[in-house]
Amino acid sequence: MASTSDIKNGFCFKHNHDIYTVIEFLHVKPGKGPAFVRTKMKSLTTGKVIDNTFPSGHKLEAVRVERRVFQYLYKDDMGYHFMNTETYAQINLPAELLDKAELMKEGSNIEVLFNADDDQPLTVEMPQYIVLEVTYTEPGLKGDTATNANKPATVETGAEVRVPLFINQGDLIKIDTRTGSYVERAKN
Repeated sequence: MASTSDIKNGFCFKHNHDIYTVIEFLHVKPGKGPAFVRTKMKSLTTGKVIDNTFPSGHKLEAVRVERRVFQYLYKDDMGYHFMNTETYAQINLPAELLDKAELMKEGSNIEVLFNADDDQPLTVEMPQYIVLEVTYTEPGLKGDTATNANKPATVETGAEVRVPLFINQGDLIKIDTRTGSYVERAKN
């Protein structure tokens, strides 16, 4: 059993018959009343993000998870196919376990979280940023960087991302995989 003092980002635990991971947390010690921990946690089975407050010292049932590196191979009717980079064993995962799957590029490495007790995959974690090539967008306007206007652009994986007006077809862009938004133009 773990307590609220063990809570940190990435901590996995059982709560209300589900497995959650902590995204954000804040230990609060008000001037009046007992201390508590305010958390933002994500369900690893449904993907929902909820806010919850635990009183200080509350007991939590920790879940052991293992992170394994896999390489994304391809997608078909059965789901997304990955290969373990150490053992070369292949697995396929349903789309429900992946967030922003449309940003995954074939051959890219991702981390899969497994429940250590029953070896079931819980979720897929992509790298925080990914660099993709713009395959289609309207022609860019040179020098138009003063305004904060955006236009749609299709990247090499088929996903559509909003980019600034100066981005052209063939440019490499850096995308935040958590939000699916444009970050900056990438270097060649």
